[in-house]
Amino acid sequence: MRVVLVGSTPERDDLRRQLRGTGLDVVGEFGSLEAAEASDLGADAYILGRGTSTLGRATSRRKGVDARLDGELDLPAESLTSREVQVLELLAEGLSNKTIAQRLGISDQTVKFHVASISGKLGAVNRTDAVRRAVRHGLITL
Repeated sequence: MRVVLVGSTPERDDLRRQLRGTGLDVVGEFGSLEAAEASDLGADAYILGRGTSTLGRATSRRKGVDARLDGELDLPAESLTSREVQVLELLAEGLSNKTIAQRLGISDQTVKFHVASISGKLGAVNRTDAVRRAVRHGLITL
């Protein structure tokens, strides 16, 4: 996944450290979301530093994708529960339902339920899309 880091210099330094070994390709860094959006780098996601304002609207300039992505960056209508955020963070690590269940001390079926709920709330079509949308919403950091 191609990502753009957004935030102050110290925030971007911290994000770079956190992203080491994740396989994400950092294609640009900007001090503001507006500058990142204007860059036309064709990134799949923006990763924001903790103090970065999300005012303004994010766009996608990838070929074949609507510029606004149908309001994808609007906050979910229903917020995630704390357990759903825990499951989402483990999804972002690429763990299977069985491994997530073992880590959280719950059943595989409960994890499957949480993943379905997360996907529904975020409007995601699969696990990867759920993680991507969660990063864009600032619900989790990688």
